Amino acid sequence: MRKNLQVAARAVLAVAALAATGVAAQQKSAIEEIERYRAALGDGNPAELWEARGDALWKEKRGPKNASLEQCDLGLGPGVVRGAYTVLPKYFADTNKVEDLESRLVSCMVMLQGFTPEQAKKDPYGGPGKKVAMDALVAFVTSESRGLPMKVAGTHPKEVEAYELGRQIFFHRGGPYDFSCATCHGVNNQRIRLQDLPNLLNPRDAKKAYTAWPAYRVSQGEVRSFQWRLLDCFRQQRFPELEFVSPASVALTMFLAKNSNGGTFDAPSIKR
Repeated sequence: MRKNLQVAARAVLAVAALAATGVAAQQKSAIEEIERYRAALGDGNPAELWEARGDALWKEKRGPKNASLEQCDLGLGPGVVRGAYTVLPKYFADTNKVEDLESRLVSCMVMLQGFTPEQAKKDPYGGPGKKVAMDALVAFVTSESRGLPMKVAGTHPKEVEAYELGRQIFFHRGGPYDFSCATCHGVNNQRIRLQDLPNLLNPRDAKKAYTAWPAYRVSQGEVRSFQWRLLDCFRQQRFPELEFVSPASVALTMFLAKNSNGGTFDAPSIKR
């Protein structure tokens, strides 16, 4: 009797192992198919249209001062665009603040072009029938860092402070679901529907995830910035709306950007 039970137990374990292997194989196959789908989408990225429009806006004389953004200091000196995104966010002495790309563009629009802060921050995200300057400028500037490694310094005292604040925000739990950023992005092998969720505390995942934004969202027909990505994450957590270029948004960006150091920037990318 005991022998029969042992044989039966081995059979059950064997079936379970085969089932687990089959599920793992199916998951791997699904992931591979999704990657092939994304690669196919990447042939002829519509984000190039935003990049071209952003290039034109960068050089266009606008605002009360009738000036272009060509002397905007994005972190590598006035007018230097190539590679600038790889060092952001960073501390800027002229504003005495740590700024990411979007907040720095707002500062340059105020200082160089004469817009008010309210005017510069108006309409930060595009939508159906509404193409906005910020999306285009972000697409252009980030495209000029494609292929370069991330190298956010994070050494100035205000940068250190921003990184720590961003870390606290990442782990802060709240809202009706008692979620934090880490709930979805702080452990390995998480998935929602067919979407793998990167563990942003894992250097490999952090590099791959951060360096793929901004992105053209096929489902929305829009280029979405990293500020928008954070806004949407807060929405999904049912948190209060994240204010565009707020200190909290810049701090969280600093935390995620510095964690991606060494990763090769490859955006604007294309996503579903």
